[in-house]
Amino acid sequence: METRRLAGLEVSALGLGCMGMSEFYGTSGDDDAAVGVIRRALDLGVTLLDTADMYGPFTNERLVGRALAGRRDQVVVATKFGNERGPGGERLGVNGRPEYVRSACDASLERLGVDVIDLYYQHRVDPDVAVEETWGAIAELVEAGKVRCAGISEAAPETIRRAHAVHPVAAVQTELSLWTRDPQENGVLDAVREVGAGFVAYSPLGRGFLTGAIRSEEDFGEDDFRRKNPRFQGENLRRNLELVDRVREIADRKGVTSAQLALAWVLSVGAERGDVVAIPGTTKVSRLEEDVGGADVELDDEDLAAIDAAAPALATAGDRYPDMSPVHR
Repeated sequence: METRRLAGLEVSALGLGCMGMSEFYGTSGDDDAAVGVIRRALDLGVTLLDTADMYGPFTNERLVGRALAGRRDQVVVATKFGNERGPGGERLGVNGRPEYVRSACDASLERLGVDVIDLYYQHRVDPDVAVEETWGAIAELVEAGKVRCAGISEAAPETIRRAHAVHPVAAVQTELSLWTRDPQENGVLDAVREVGAGFVAYSPLGRGFLTGAIRSEEDFGEDDFRRKNPRFQGENLRRNLELVDRVREIADRKGVTSAQLALAWVLSVGAERGDVVAIPGTTKVSRLEEDVGGADVELDDEDLAAIDAAAPALATAGDRYPDMSPVHR
């Protein structure tokens, strides 16, 4: 697979987001199957695995650690801190205090079963702690050899610059897809390139919506967090289905799936610079293999113009989250 650079890290253009293997989408629970998906991803040339301590909580890191046993040298391991959760899964808020950064890192290293975290993200920005303090602690972890490179997720452009002034930002992770073009519109992608970082697009398939498999609110289980997402509700859902249908028509004309077209579009954003990576997630080997095929789809200027017309910026109905306050700080 084509590789791209996140500052000092070379990774596959498509990584694997592991969150849904443990929580949120109502499909978690079969760890053996999830390990099989991760190992198949490695066989297909995927080298970037993305997790976080809050997924599960805590169980997703253990799952990833189990899957990469014996194959550590093939993997760039990315995990995150900052969305603090208790042992019972209770949400304790965003925590960027230096002492928490250090303890969270040690816990993640133990759960993953690794000596060093390749890419350690601040998952969300703590509004009560200066980002310089948080990143001072991250810099200490790098100096101590516990972390190779540092990243930040869902940060505003000026926050990215402030963090980079303390320690180099290797990657910024933010949602980017055909129905979420915010980073191109709000200056985040410009700031990423200004500081020389790479960009990691999470939910590049719109939380599964852009695959075309979701047609109704009834498609979600009771414990699926998408049930509470504004984009999947009522009139917003109806309007967004029109966008999905237009994307599918283009995919059909090219002889690819909607998922492959959507992933190819995300990768096209960084094609010239080689600095944009996508991390779709799945719990099924068949979906994984389909997604990986998206890295081979070539989009010419005519294709890109048609996609822009079908899914223009700001066309999506509804916010990305029920509460947008924790993002873009």
